[in-house]
Amino acid sequence: MTNDLNELTKLNKDYIDSVQNSDVKRFDEILAQDFYCSNPDKTLVDRADFLKQTAIPVTIKNLTAHDVKIRILGDFAIIHAATSYTLPDGKQAHGRYTDCWAKQSGRWLAVSAHVSR
Repeated sequence: MTNDLNELTKLNKDYIDSVQNSDVKRFDEILAQDFYCSNPDKTLVDRADFLKQTAIPVTIKNLTAHDVKIRILGDFAIIHAATSYTLPDGKQAHGRYTDCWAKQSGRWLAVSAHVSR
């Protein structure tokens, strides 16, 4: 389980970094084919639409995850965390996310995400 925890910790960091840097290539590597995301505006997007929205450069800066809780339930894991970031006007903002991961063919892949601000 320690290896899984270490891998999920790294994947969580990669996920946050990929949001901040609009890294579609990395997301393409770590998202399951049947991935879905619930966006803060209450829309639900599939993998293809998530990759399209990720390609648009974000206007926030300093995106950081805090209070990360990783729960491993066999070949399934849930990551809960809070975020902080800087808006374009310089104000600080906060949010939360929950990401679900499944081990498929020996690899952890993100299968679902829910983001709130």
